Amino acid sequence: MRKTKRFDFRCFFYNHSSTSSMKPRPIAAYSFVPFSPVAMLDPTILTIGGIVLGIAIIERILERWGVIDLVDQFAKVMRFILPVTFYSALIYFFATFMF
Repeated sequence: MRKTKRFDFRCFFYNHSSTSSMKPRPIAAYSFVPFSPVAMLDPTILTIGGIVLGIAIIERILERWGVIDLVDQFAKVMRFILPVTFYSALIYFFATFMF
């Protein structure tokens, strides 16, 4: 029969050995936030946003002047252009951004 070795709990739990059985390994740390908000200041993104904002301001001015037919035409066109512009700018931003 094999003889079992007994350890006192206090000696086992609180024994601080001077040599470690495991070798420390270098840790590679990566950031989960890969971009900065300053990257949104891309000239292409700002130009697209300025054009869309300008069209919206022109639409509001025409609405104030009472040219409802022209405003309705702008609204019909913008209903298609705004989502396409947004998603294409988003794809452009992520395609050209350096991670």
